[in-house]
Amino acid sequence: MGHGRMDLMQVHNLLDVDVHLPVLRELKAAKKIRYVGVTHYLRGAFDDLEKHIKSSKLDFVQLPYSLAMRDAEARLLPAAREHGVAVLVMEPFDKGHLFRKMKGKPLPDWASEFDCSSWAQFFLKFILGHPAVNCPIPATSDPAHLEDNVKAGFGRLPDDKLRARMVKLFES
Repeated sequence: MGHGRMDLMQVHNLLDVDVHLPVLRELKAAKKIRYVGVTHYLRGAFDDLEKHIKSSKLDFVQLPYSLAMRDAEARLLPAAREHGVAVLVMEPFDKGHLFRKMKGKPLPDWASEFDCSSWAQFFLKFILGHPAVNCPIPATSDPAHLEDNVKAGFGRLPDDKLRARMVKLFES
């Protein structure tokens, strides 16, 4: 791709992971790539993701996680933290479900406690407030959405107590 070294190469959806990971490790040892990771988007693959987090000496894992889909909190996020694996979060807005659910509802006043001024920031700060998460990937082609999403990376993040309050609000 015109560069001496790629920063991150991941085995997408664990496809042929037992073949690809050794190749990626060789490329990492040769300093052609900096980091190695795996991804999957299905809850049904979480057992396999956990196995790789614990045994494959990964640098990164990419998985779905959002205020609406918190399955990763049970085992994947703790395993990643314990094993020093960075976490990239796909689908942080749960394919737009979060926005549809909160449409027409005002942002709670207490969102200012963690420097939040929009629903997008609320959803992203929930994710960023988890100590195992390094980066959400909120995918957008709208420059205004991009600007708003970036603001979630600034200011205070919600602590565990505020995150629990966010869950309660979403579930009500």
